[in-house]
Amino acid sequence: MKTFKLAALLATVAVPTASFATDLEVTHWWTSGGEAAAVAELAKAFDASGDKWIDGAIAGGGDTARPVMISRITGGDPMGATQFNHGQQALELVQAGLMLDLTDVAEANKWKEVINPPSLLDSCTVDGKIYCAPLNIHSPEWLWLNNKVYTDLGLPVPANWNEFVASAAQVEAAGKIPLALGRQPWQSNLAFGALTIGVGGLDLWKSINVDKNMDAAGGADMLKVFQAAADARKLAAKSTVQDWNQATNMVITGEAAGQIMGDWAQGEFQVAGKVAGTDYTCLPGMGLNAYISTGGDAFYFPVTGDAEKEAAQKRLAALLVSPAVQVAFNLKKGSLPIRGDIDMSTANDCMKKGLEILASGNIVPAGDQVWSPDVQTQLGDLQGQFWSGDMSAEDAQAAYVEILKSSM
Repeated sequence: MKTFKLAALLATVAVPTASFATDLEVTHWWTSGGEAAAVAELAKAFDASGDKWIDGAIAGGGDTARPVMISRITGGDPMGATQFNHGQQALELVQAGLMLDLTDVAEANKWKEVINPPSLLDSCTVDGKIYCAPLNIHSPEWLWLNNKVYTDLGLPVPANWNEFVASAAQVEAAGKIPLALGRQPWQSNLAFGALTIGVGGLDLWKSINVDKNMDAAGGADMLKVFQAAADARKLAAKSTVQDWNQATNMVITGEAAGQIMGDWAQGEFQVAGKVAGTDYTCLPGMGLNAYISTGGDAFYFPVTGDAEKEAAQKRLAALLVSPAVQVAFNLKKGSLPIRGDIDMSTANDCMKKGLEILASGNIVPAGDQVWSPDVQTQLGDLQGQFWSGDMSAEDAQAAYVEILKSSM
């Protein structure tokens, strides 16, 4: 059976298998329980193909890991492969000639025909050449709820953000924290982005982030988003954890009622043995606007000057996009696959919601795909300051507009 599965997996990859094992160090920031279970699927598949995955996990999340990764690549100590998010995070490295051209792998495996949406491959493309292998689609616009917190109080489980806010006083009176939030800027920035689409709506989001309309950024509709963020700040005031998965665990254990977090949170629920739709509820678009953004993860392959490693890098790139690996990895990760031609019938209820939204075309690009890393960092810092202090919604909006204008 094992031989059959391996043969089937390799048959999907139009790259010769290794004649001997090549060690390839792979750096990433997947260290939580759900993330570790997912990355183990990648390592298992690569090892089974004849090469060897040398795991280079970096704790602390992407903001901590990316500078380490970039420093190694620019400093002449490149790894074999490294995770970045879809978008512009690795653009300067590509432009400096430090990333391997994967165009031949992409063409041999017909990536342009199978990767969906096309914007994922567009994010890997610079001057007509392809420099990364998209792995998954992760959307941050989700509200996660512990059903038992509400049923114990005799309350219906909220169906959207407005109902969640309305029930918060009763939740807090029962000694629960309404909203779990890790004390890191990227988490508050993520929550703000989810509220922008949920409360503000898709047209407002596109006007600001795609059309770069600064009047919309400073307008009344966007002020409502900042006011919603101020409400959320109050609900999360007693949440003191740092890491996102610690905040997710607060929801899993019933210490908190809900969390705004990306769909990767469901990997933690799965590891804890919780059942989607029974133990917990997931609301894409905060239950208000059923849209998701097409962020996520891609792997880049630094130039090493080693022909043997380069061949192994291309084998891994092809493997990551292969159907079998796409299914195995994303079922564990909680993310959506980047192929629309694979069988995801065993997906849980939350993942099926995401797949339905993706199939409907109700998608927007991720922040990393529309703003530079510098702008993203400034926005994250602003949200960190806003959520941890007492800045008014009006002052936060004014600072937000100035950051966006500085990039024009």
